[in-house]
Amino acid sequence: MLSFFITTPLIVLMILNLPFRSLMKRIVFVVGLSLALIQAVLVALAIFGFWDIYSIPVSPMLRFNIGVDNLSLLLLLCNGMVVFITMLVSRSFIEEGEKRFNFTSLLLLSFAGVNGIALARDIFSLYVFIEVVSISSFILICFNKDRDAFEGAFKYIILSAIATIFMLTSIALIFLVSGDMSFEAVRAALDNSAHTSLVLMAIGLFLCGFFIKAGVVPFHGWLADAYTSASAPVSVYLAGVSTKAVGVYALIRIVVTVFGFDTPINKVLLFAGALSVVVGAIATLTQTDFKRMLAYSSISQIGYIVLALGIATPLGIAAAAFHFFNHAVFKSLLFVNAATLEIATGTREMDKLGGLAQRMPVTGVTSALACLSIAGVPPLAGFWSKLLIIIALWSSAHYNYALIAALASLLTLGYMLLLQRKVFFGSVGDHLARIKEGEWNLIICAIILAAVTVGVGVLFPFNLCKLIIR
Repeated sequence: MLSFFITTPLIVLMILNLPFRSLMKRIVFVVGLSLALIQAVLVALAIFGFWDIYSIPVSPMLRFNIGVDNLSLLLLLCNGMVVFITMLVSRSFIEEGEKRFNFTSLLLLSFAGVNGIALARDIFSLYVFIEVVSISSFILICFNKDRDAFEGAFKYIILSAIATIFMLTSIALIFLVSGDMSFEAVRAALDNSAHTSLVLMAIGLFLCGFFIKAGVVPFHGWLADAYTSASAPVSVYLAGVSTKAVGVYALIRIVVTVFGFDTPINKVLLFAGALSVVVGAIATLTQTDFKRMLAYSSISQIGYIVLALGIATPLGIAAAAFHFFNHAVFKSLLFVNAATLEIATGTREMDKLGGLAQRMPVTGVTSALACLSIAGVPPLAGFWSKLLIIIALWSSAHYNYALIAALASLLTLGYMLLLQRKVFFGSVGDHLARIKEGEWNLIICAIILAAVTVGVGVLFPFNLCKLIIR
């Protein structure tokens, strides 16, 4: 049944924590890697029509109401892909034994939670799975137990708790109005409700909660510290899927399926998205730490997704979903390369680097591809999603926002080229003369993600457009 996407990681997690601990520690890495890979392959086959996932029987899992659609498949695919990459990266940063066992257990718990977010079909179930992922992410951020990690985790959990209060209050108000939690029942009740003030308050609180979880400006204060202070594999996971699942995907799901598109909601989404695009891009220009620069860049790119959602047209929603996928790919790739550089050079300060493309050609080329994709340079995947966003804005008469999106892309190109110049161009310093290419597992991750962003970009004009818009 469809619930196996949620129950399988949880059952595996319970089995791993049974007796025979020494055996479980030896196989935990392979088990986690295999689960993620199997999910990514199965969902990819379903997306391209090789098997009918919609025919899988749906039954209640405990009391959770679940279901699947194209948006669900998108998150399931991103989750499987990013967790697979995270597991491979962790091989270089998490030593074997108890520490790797604990890391993989937490990742499997969050893996199940993100799958639950993708499949949830009632508001309370969605909230429960969001909290599962948030708590797991909090522990993962401070997994290394150093001062910076604790500081980043503290900021994350405090703001996440505030978001939780907003969401629970909103759920209570919605239940007063609808008497039910399923998406369909809530949508019908809100459409016919005479309690306008309660409905507006519930919608506003939910939007604030999702904005905090996603790191949308002005609720972005936690994001850069969490991404930067977390260990390399956790940064990949946070940037690739965790933050976007609990914030961006949940926002898309609730707005599209439950709240609907009303003028006040659209205006809030457009303004918040544009503000995040601009503020995130400007803040990125001032950064010298590789990971911190990528963190602020994530704020800007998440803004593009929220901006596209606010257009409230089928093309806008499709563009938001497409950029959601692209961001999972190219931002995961950049954080993988940041991990490779950190191991090779022992620093993330870009001013101390330079000329590394000569010593690390695979990392240099894949980083360039990711930077060009995030800036919207054709024919890479990021170009098509940004083009769809700008076309959707222009065709819906949001000319000012279309101009902001286009100009911000030029700004993105500027700071991404600056990153490439500081890290990979120029001559190699004496202190970097013996630097070599990264470990095999990191190189495999980079090649896989780079191949995806190039492949999607090249194939999109031919047949992938139908998959995104349908």
